[in-house]
Amino acid sequence: MARNAWFESVAVAQERAKKRLPTDVYGALLAGSERGVTYRDNMDAFSELGTAPHVAGLSPQREMATRVLGLDIALPVIISPTGVQAVHPDGEVAVARAAAARGTAMSLSSFASKSVEEVGAVTDKLHYQVYWQGTRDTIAARLERARSSGATAIIVTLDWAFSHGRDWGSPTIPERLNLKTMIDFAPKALARPRWLWDFAKSGALPDLTAPNLVVGDEAAPTFFGAYYEWMTTPPPTWEDLAWLREQWGGPVMIKGITRIDDALRAVDIGATAISVSNHGGNNIDSTPASIRFLPDIAARVGDQIEVLMDGGIRRGSDVAKALALGAKAVMIGRAYLWGLAANGQAGVENVLDILRGGLDSTLLALGHSSIHDLSRDDLWVPPGFTREMGVPLDLRLTGEAPVEKSVSVPLSS
Repeated sequence: MARNAWFESVAVAQERAKKRLPTDVYGALLAGSERGVTYRDNMDAFSELGTAPHVAGLSPQREMATRVLGLDIALPVIISPTGVQAVHPDGEVAVARAAAARGTAMSLSSFASKSVEEVGAVTDKLHYQVYWQGTRDTIAARLERARSSGATAIIVTLDWAFSHGRDWGSPTIPERLNLKTMIDFAPKALARPRWLWDFAKSGALPDLTAPNLVVGDEAAPTFFGAYYEWMTTPPPTWEDLAWLREQWGGPVMIKGITRIDDALRAVDIGATAISVSNHGGNNIDSTPASIRFLPDIAARVGDQIEVLMDGGIRRGSDVAKALALGAKAVMIGRAYLWGLAANGQAGVENVLDILRGGLDSTLLALGHSSIHDLSRDDLWVPPGFTREMGVPLDLRLTGEAPVEKSVSVPLSS
């Protein structure tokens, strides 16, 4: 990678993405809902967790490989599914290639701009993400298409209530790129000539359709058409999710867990994994940071189900802290999208290398030879840091799986 294209932190990748992308495209990546309290707390919470490094007897080698959702991965960082990656012409294909080059899994959104067939052709570690939308027959048909394209696990995203209002304003996203839209959007695109030139060289405009939702010979719905189907489909019951798991027949993750009772229900329906998540601050604002929920959820169900988390990961030390508090791996979203915007596939690889390097440094300082040696003893967790919600009454009465009592404190604003 050319030195001038390389960046040394995710924060630098974000700055480059901001300079490169049209304002509305960057705004769509930044996202967050309402005041952005949850978005900020996802990142700020990590800085509240302290470490105390050793100075001698450190391990000369550190192991970062693990196994999640039936796949062996080289580091405990997985690409989280995000929709329509129009920040770069190669979109999800570039991200999948980067993940494959670094030995980790690619999770493809059902709202992606590239087809599951295209992405499945460049990686052998593919997860496919679904929302509960449409009829059971259409859901089953979409799952079969993903399976045929090489997906070995599915991620069911449930942590979004379409809370979209933002105090700083929401970006304008066109439903389709017709002549009028291109004329209206032209001043913003021309203000970012390098982004425009990338698409001009590719010979294609940003694709705002959702090709993975096609069933049969129908045309691909627009991005907003796909959301309309999701918004008008009644939310799933736990029985629906059990049916989905049986229909798939392989590893299934339930994404969006913040409560003990929901984590226990995920165990009950036979899910393989859960991700402790608030959809990157895009669900209901004022939901605490994912890392605050993680310790209590992992303590309750971590011996029965794989526990992952996502939200606010920007450094390798963040990954180490999540693992120490009970996560088997983490998922990243904005971080790799900023890398993709800054430098395509190489930018995503750059982000994964940053996280690997930071995780390696943290393991070294803490005196560990493996990520599997990390524990809560490696961290200073301040009083009142954790949030425990949704503990069933019978567990409260019996005191089963006792965990540190949480103290309610205000979130950062």
